[in-house]
Amino acid sequence: MKNRLPFYYGWVIVAVVFVTMAIGVNARTAFSLLFPPIIDEFGWDRGVTAGAFSFGFVVSGFMSPLIGRMMDRFGPRAVMELGVALMGGGMLLAPWTTQPWHLYLTIGVLVGAGSVCLGYSGQSLFLPNWFARRRGLAIGIAFAGVGIGSVTLLPWVQHMIEQTGWKTACTAMGILIIVVLAPINLLLRKRPEDIGLLPDGDPAPTATSAKPVSNIVDPVWAGTDWTLHLALRTARFWWIAIGYFCGLYAWYAVQVHQTKFLLDIGFSSSVGVWALGVVSLLGIPGQIWLGHLSDRIGREWVWAISCFGFAICFAALVALKFWPSLWLVYLMVFTQGALGYGMTSVLGPIVLEIFQGKQYGAIFGTIMLAALAGGAAGPWATGVLHDVTGSYTIAFTVAIAVSLLSAIAIWLASPGKVRAVAGRAGRQA
Repeated sequence: MKNRLPFYYGWVIVAVVFVTMAIGVNARTAFSLLFPPIIDEFGWDRGVTAGAFSFGFVVSGFMSPLIGRMMDRFGPRAVMELGVALMGGGMLLAPWTTQPWHLYLTIGVLVGAGSVCLGYSGQSLFLPNWFARRRGLAIGIAFAGVGIGSVTLLPWVQHMIEQTGWKTACTAMGILIIVVLAPINLLLRKRPEDIGLLPDGDPAPTATSAKPVSNIVDPVWAGTDWTLHLALRTARFWWIAIGYFCGLYAWYAVQVHQTKFLLDIGFSSSVGVWALGVVSLLGIPGQIWLGHLSDRIGREWVWAISCFGFAICFAALVALKFWPSLWLVYLMVFTQGALGYGMTSVLGPIVLEIFQGKQYGAIFGTIMLAALAGGAAGPWATGVLHDVTGSYTIAFTVAIAVSLLSAIAIWLASPGKVRAVAGRAGRQA
């Protein structure tokens, strides 16, 4: 298969990922909308009901390394179609729920496992292959689909819940996942070389063409045939694991607790809902801009910018308890969405540029196990610290420290000391 399009096929890959993320990630997020009517219908305890979502996180963690190995062996089409079948099946079966374990099986196991394939983890396993000079920009655009989906899909789901009930909403999401995502993901390929292309759509070199500038800074490291076993024996692997654990700890700690905190200190529910929605909206330009910026200044710089965004966000939350003003809410929302969410655009590139090779999927999938553990630990630890101390002040202060530790860890992993980004490649010559 050769590229006969008037533009680079990599942008088709970006478009497919954009739509897949818009639907796949937000279908899982929609649990927060399904939560109240499920409790109203069955009268189950909140902890038991919410546990289905948490259990899905655990399933996601166990699936992540397996999905990485599957990507290495079978490629993205197999992984994405598996994700479509799992998530679509989970949504279609959820309306038949009559016992809590039914919810754990459908929304927990099936939707949770499917979300690993269709979400950030699965897409970061192959999308970075398609771009080198514009890797951060392309991933930023593709992942911005999550923000677009949150402002289009979620209101539609809420409207259906109000008009026809949560069961109809689940059925409609299941049909949407299968009908839209199953066919478009057949367009995916693992890397441009599979269809006779080069990353970024560059022309094949000829005898007369200028020698391309190498972006390799450490030839010995870059020349190593990295396996998971070898990677596990390096300090860089563990620094990335720590950085990703701490990054997602901060992300989910604020995402889960900010609305309740704003209500606790006297803000109206409309301010809480507005804040959560605008964070997702700001994440759209934030991911694209910071992804593009990472191609110019380096992945570790952009990760640090995102971590500082979360640190400022938590500092604003701490200050809000003592000075409850809207401008602090605006600061919290801006730094979280426009800066913090930008870390997704470099999740894949950081690992790829350090551990590039045939087992990249297995390595990235194992690192994402640490990331998902951080995503689960953040909300839990923040809640426990609140219960023990009676306020969020210490919990949010801990999150500031965790955010800064994340920045330091990725700086110590230093992907730029293995491969330079496009904006710095010329300086390595």
